[in-house]
Amino acid sequence: MADLMVNIDHVATLREARGTNYPDPVHAALTAEMAGASGIIVHLREDRRHIKDRDVAILKDVIKTKLNLEMAAAPEIVAIACDIKPDMVTLVPEKRKELTTEGGLDVVKLSDRLARVVEKVKGKGIQVSLFIDPVQTQIEMAHRIHADMIEIHTGAFSDAQSERAKQGELKKIVNVAVRGKELGLGVNAGHGLNYHNVKEVAAIQEIDELSIGHSIIARAVFVGLDRAVIDMIALMKT
Repeated sequence: MADLMVNIDHVATLREARGTNYPDPVHAALTAEMAGASGIIVHLREDRRHIKDRDVAILKDVIKTKLNLEMAAAPEIVAIACDIKPDMVTLVPEKRKELTTEGGLDVVKLSDRLARVVEKVKGKGIQVSLFIDPVQTQIEMAHRIHADMIEIHTGAFSDAQSERAKQGELKKIVNVAVRGKELGLGVNAGHGLNYHNVKEVAAIQEIDELSIGHSIIARAVFVGLDRAVIDMIALMKT
């Protein structure tokens, strides 16, 4: 079964909505861990719209599982990652006006730049994942520039409006996951996964971790974060 990595960005989003010091994403991370999460994800965006530098530094010190720092391949953020040294980083595309990450990295087009970032971050003993669409050429290039793992963007699967389209997207995810393992890469997946669609992706045996945030934090409003995490893990096991 894939492990569950919980993204707590939207706890910080709620905090920033009022400019208070609560709810605390660090508290959320510890609660998610106690409920069975295998790791915590935060995205330190260039505009600092939710997670702040201090959050990342504290999380690195206090969580007991694994910290995955999502980030753009921007020099300032790369420097912060190299200083704080999370367990892993996931390089993602980032646009200022987007609500959330809108697609995978174009590793083929950006291969030279990404290769330099991968080399620098891995030189600090940090594992590097690349967030990519389920496209074979992208995974081949991710392997070529020595990424440790990939995270397959599941947004198209999650947004599919018909069962036929959904199954078509699921097949792409399976094919890329299988190829990732053939290349010796770690294989993760995430984006848009929720309590209604997670089972099919969790059933793919080549996937090591699922990255899920928004749906868990949304459910936590009604049932509490510990229950929301426990319920997601239960669905992933079935």
